[in-house]
Amino acid sequence: MKDNNSTQKAEITIDTISGAAIYSKSLLRIYDFFVLGLSNTFFWKCPTKLILHFYNQHVSEKHLDIGVGSGYFLDNCKFPNANPHIVLVDLNSNSLEYTAQRIGRYKPTTLLANVFQPLPIESTFDSIGINYLLHCLPGNNILSKGIVFKNLKALLNDGGIIFGTTILGKGISHNIFAQQLMRIYNAKGIFGNTNDTREDLEAILKKCFRTYDIHIVGSVAFFAAWK
Repeated sequence: MKDNNSTQKAEITIDTISGAAIYSKSLLRIYDFFVLGLSNTFFWKCPTKLILHFYNQHVSEKHLDIGVGSGYFLDNCKFPNANPHIVLVDLNSNSLEYTAQRIGRYKPTTLLANVFQPLPIESTFDSIGINYLLHCLPGNNILSKGIVFKNLKALLNDGGIIFGTTILGKGISHNIFAQQLMRIYNAKGIFGNTNDTREDLEAILKKCFRTYDIHIVGSVAFFAAWK
């Protein structure tokens, strides 16, 4: 583990790269507008303010964030104190650099790594955020991504929480725009959520954690689970 001036690199496999590769420096500059503004509002029918509220409910002063995107939620959420301990993990160095700079006031640690493998982190955490991560991971369904929760549970303190959101592919009603966008994203490997369902997500959380909660807004599943 190193600070944001030098990013450690863990083993990365080729089948996990496509969902992360899209995050170029130029895309990250418009990410908040396109993804958190347009897409969340008009495609996924899940206002970004609800996800930010979800962060505010669950983020702790000792936090691990996986799949950091542009860092919007870490930049805007309310941590319990002014000096939280934050570790950022992503498969894309652009996202790590962009987010680390955006929340530089917190002096985050960064790690370039694949969440399908155990993470080389010695610390444990009171909260782990995996916002908009699962639908970007490859797999036939959410059950095939269950190893992610097993790997991350090992990094949670007793009583700690893992929380996040994911865009579901089945079992919900997508509008026509969401259907078309999701079809394109899955064809390009940006998403891997065609068969992702609430039922499979619930099965994983029930198996791995002491208690959990799931609710749906538009196309998005909000989930939280406690160790």
